[in-house]
Amino acid sequence: MEGNQAGSSLDSLIASFNKRICELQELVIARNMYPASTIPDLSAIDTALSSMELQVQSIKDRLREETEAIPKAKKLIEASLKQQGKLQKMSIYAPSHIPDKATMLNSDLNRCLLQQNAKQYEQNSTLSSLKFDEEAVVLPKEKKGRGSPPLWYITAEELNSLSSYMRGRLTLEKVNAAINDMASYAEANAHLIAASKQKLAENLWEKALKLRDIVTEQAVKGKHFFLETDMKGPSLKLDNTGKAILTVLRHLGRISETRIGQNRVIILMKPH
Repeated sequence: MEGNQAGSSLDSLIASFNKRICELQELVIARNMYPASTIPDLSAIDTALSSMELQVQSIKDRLREETEAIPKAKKLIEASLKQQGKLQKMSIYAPSHIPDKATMLNSDLNRCLLQQNAKQYEQNSTLSSLKFDEEAVVLPKEKKGRGSPPLWYITAEELNSLSSYMRGRLTLEKVNAAINDMASYAEANAHLIAASKQKLAENLWEKALKLRDIVTEQAVKGKHFFLETDMKGPSLKLDNTGKAILTVLRHLGRISETRIGQNRVIILMKPH
């Protein structure tokens, strides 16, 4: 039913156009027969017809320009497709991870700060035997030259060598950012171990005692470590993503884990 109505409307429109064309043709004939200046009514009609003729000519010119532009547009599209193909081939040989300048500067700055803090910690450890003020417990001296926590980043090849099940949605940037966090945790723990009670806030003293008990264990002597409870960001947190990162780093030999009492201890490994 709708198709019949549309066809009827179209037929009516065509008939209207044909009628209008006939009227215009008659008017043109009349204009040629009688000068427009002799009949006032024909003067207005002559003006309207002239305007319509200009509009029709303008439309024809526009259509011609668009038609001439089509071949140029096709050539531009072909050139763009060729350029896209070249870029795709070049991307195959480009490195998968290129850290930006800001990331590299921050990494270098963090490394310098860690080295400075480690030197200060070594100086403090040689000046005192780290005696407790309230408990007569003498801690073993830290090994000299332990240095700053290792920043042993992974490569794209190592990440891609893992199974898709283990890798999941982890990216190279996320994993290496987590390694930075681990080094920060380990450095903070080293400061707590070396600090005297007077220099620590009351809420940190209990953790310092816990760390001093842990550092006497053979499994962590002379090594940089942090606790699972230290994982509070910014990049490494105790959530599903954080646990997946620990699994990947343990598989790649960047960390090892041990349990001391109720504490899960993560040890940072040094490059071979």
